[in-house]
Amino acid sequence: MIPLIQQHHELTIEAAGPSMVDVTAKVLAWLTSFRARDGLLTVFLRHTSASLTIQENASPSARADLIDALNRLAPESSAYRHNSEGPDDMPAHIKALLTSVSLSIPVFGGALALGTWQGIFLIEHRKRPSPRAILLHFVGSAD
Repeated sequence: MIPLIQQHHELTIEAAGPSMVDVTAKVLAWLTSFRARDGLLTVFLRHTSASLTIQENASPSARADLIDALNRLAPESSAYRHNSEGPDDMPAHIKALLTSVSLSIPVFGGALALGTWQGIFLIEHRKRPSPRAILLHFVGSAD
């Protein structure tokens, strides 16, 4: 019987305004640091105006188009009741609602079980830079 382990870690990421930040390499480096083998990785974001996604990682134009699409779905407007933190706050909450703050990713043989063109991204929805806390939790086996 292979013993199961649990490991956890917090990444801090700061994006310069609305963007998609590829965090795949940082997540993989953490898994490698304790020689993760097979298991399940949970990636959780502790914020309500940013989000996480697994998305196309090859073309920066795809990321720009996705940000543009989210802006069309939830544009800045003075019509929102919740606007105490600025005109980009409520649209940021809507964009986070449409995406996700949690991901579950299988890990096989120490590698993230992502497709060829997939990466893990923090999506920053606010204009002003703010440190974002991403919690990583792995349950599985290690070498």
